[in-house]
Amino acid sequence: MTKPLPGGRAGAQHTSMFFRMLVRAAILRRGRAASALLAMIVAATVTTALLNLFVDVQSKLRREFRNYGANVVVIAKDGKTLPPDALAKVEATVGRDPRAKQSVAVPFAYVVARTSNDQPVVVAGTDLSAVRKLNNWWSVTAWPKQPEEALLGVRASAIVNPQGKSFDLTFHGRTIHLTPAGTVGTGADEDSRIYVSLSDFEAWTGVRASTIEVDVSGPPADVNATIARLAQVLPDADVRPVRQIVEAEARVLGKTRATLLAACILVIATAALCVLATLTGWVLDRRRDFAIMKALGASQRFISGFFAAEAAFLGAFGALLGFGFGIGIAAWIGRTNFHAPVMPRFELFPIVLLGCILIALVSAIAPISALRRVQPAMILKGE
Repeated sequence: MTKPLPGGRAGAQHTSMFFRMLVRAAILRRGRAASALLAMIVAATVTTALLNLFVDVQSKLRREFRNYGANVVVIAKDGKTLPPDALAKVEATVGRDPRAKQSVAVPFAYVVARTSNDQPVVVAGTDLSAVRKLNNWWSVTAWPKQPEEALLGVRASAIVNPQGKSFDLTFHGRTIHLTPAGTVGTGADEDSRIYVSLSDFEAWTGVRASTIEVDVSGPPADVNATIARLAQVLPDADVRPVRQIVEAEARVLGKTRATLLAACILVIATAALCVLATLTGWVLDRRRDFAIMKALGASQRFISGFFAAEAAFLGAFGALLGFGFGIGIAAWIGRTNFHAPVMPRFELFPIVLLGCILIALVSAIAPISALRRVQPAMILKGE
């Protein structure tokens, strides 16, 4: 009498037979399998390349937008000055988000002073080293490094310092003697201002900062969340985004995301149609095989699972090959068109893998329905 196999060994043999059937089905119908596999590889390749490009370009675009200066401004209400601890509160609030570790907060104080010729000029006191980091797009000839050195806007320089010599400024009867370090040109209000260190400014005028410009890293949702937190910790200040920068960033990233989504949908739909046509033809070619399996006692659930497993295997194998091709294509596009490296994003592989398997399984729904209508008696009779 034959001794029955233990449950674990029997299960292992059944699993091994199941995979042998999958491999044999693919080998015997190489043309059909190759067509479906090629469709999955193309879908995985294009999707991987687009996702890699989008993620990399998105991070590069955000870095470029950060080069245009602050995207959040904290302003004292009613023309007053901010509390002495305002800058510390802003830095603590922005620093809560680990993604915002590169953020910069810069205080500004403003007065209208008088030159030796009694001409008005706007003077700003600030942290010049932080301004240099925040606004690295400014066109500056030289930054101040010593006390009582000033950075002159190109228009302000023509008013207070046409000969390039030291000059005096007066505010409420108090005079400061400044030495020009360099000029700044931006094409905006900065061209008409004089910038000095905040310590020199406060010692001269006694006026504290009334504005803090903040560069908040992250997508627009994170920026808006930071604005809400700043408004809570500084209720007496007006916290607002710099609309030109925030809206431009959101618009560019939104259009890029929409283009990516449209391209992915088109590629996925095309791949799904190709796989559907291939699997449908596969069912028609193998009606006799499935009829024999039913005649030998295979349940409809087993046959459906077997066919779904074939489709899922094609999807997984296509995702694996397509992901490698997609990374290579993304790197090539980055070097050729953007002249910048595109780093491979291996964290996208689970998304591509699950997406390809899902496409294959969805494409198998109609062929599986056709399998349910296979009648062994009629097929084996040749009808």
